[in-house]
Amino acid sequence: MALTLVLGGARSGKSGFAQAKAEVQAEAHGLPAGRLVMIVTGQAFDDEMRQRIEQHRRERGDAWRTVEAPLDLPQALESVGADDVVVVDCLTLWLSNLMLAGQDVATETDALLATLRRTKNPVWLVSNEVGLGIVPENALARRFRDEAGRLHRQLAAQADHVVLMVAGLPLKVK
Repeated sequence: MALTLVLGGARSGKSGFAQAKAEVQAEAHGLPAGRLVMIVTGQAFDDEMRQRIEQHRRERGDAWRTVEAPLDLPQALESVGADDVVVVDCLTLWLSNLMLAGQDVATETDALLATLRRTKNPVWLVSNEVGLGIVPENALARRFRDEAGRLHRQLAAQADHVVLMVAGLPLKVK
């Protein structure tokens, strides 16, 4: 198993990078079609988000199987096949979903980390690096930034590789 965390800002190329690397990985192992799994955490609450989701599906193409997991990410990871190459897109949306649903973020993060330790699948985790800007003005935004930072630190410690995407360019961090 190889766990790779891909961080970056909005539209930095995180998703495309993770997808391309997962496709190369699947091809190198001679995996048949359908062994690429995209676990998505976004929810379509408005037309703009529905359009984004549909655009992402079109860009991925038919080689990818999509699993929707807005809240129960550990269960979604446990449901994939033994030979699947997995991309999770994205952890910051998952974190937002947890917070808005009133879930305990620390408990859910621990469950995710435990699941990732057990998995034998190659997993690419995509997340937005949100801690590089100014201090947010409201308590919810500050809590989100802090929770994202904690989540990223824990995942980076466990990951085999960490990549920071900047302007479409991958920078190896670990």
